Amino acid sequence: MVFATWWRRDPLPTLSPLPSVSAHLSTDAQLIAQLTNFSLQTITTRFQAGKRLYLAFMSDVPVAYGWVATREGRISDLQLTFALPARNCYLHGFLTLPEWRGRGIYSHFLQSIIRQEPSFDRFWIGYLPNNTASGRGISKAGFHVVSDLVVTGDRACGLTLFESSERALASVDVFHLPVVAAP
Repeated sequence: MVFATWWRRDPLPTLSPLPSVSAHLSTDAQLIAQLTNFSLQTITTRFQAGKRLYLAFMSDVPVAYGWVATREGRISDLQLTFALPARNCYLHGFLTLPEWRGRGIYSHFLQSIIRQEPSFDRFWIGYLPNNTASGRGISKAGFHVVSDLVVTGDRACGLTLFESSERALASVDVFHLPVVAAP
């Protein structure tokens, strides 16, 4: 899994206008369950763990969702759980509904979340290397790709750093993994 980050002092690139796109926090468990196919119990557990759910809308139609972890991040498939340092958050579980893909919604959605979360200075997000659409949307939103998970079997065991920047080195502190390879 490739990781990217955006820091509060970074500029947000100007995106092509999408005037009818908006994003809002939601606590509407019924709507969230309908969109995500998660049980009400799973949604409640996530909220209790300090996670927030954002919904993106085109006009009044929900078209995408994504979670913001504020205390702890988790990548279940790789048995990785990590406590988030103060003023850091982890964006995960994003999905644009199939009929709305290819319109540039994702980049607008990410920038909207950044603007609505002033208490965080560093935003982290991951994506699978073969998910080029996600990687493209994350980069267009202004995130910098900095590291990649090293996986052995079904466990994350380290990080490959793509650069020797402050951001890449900070990914070690966020994900609590050793550097396996660096530039």
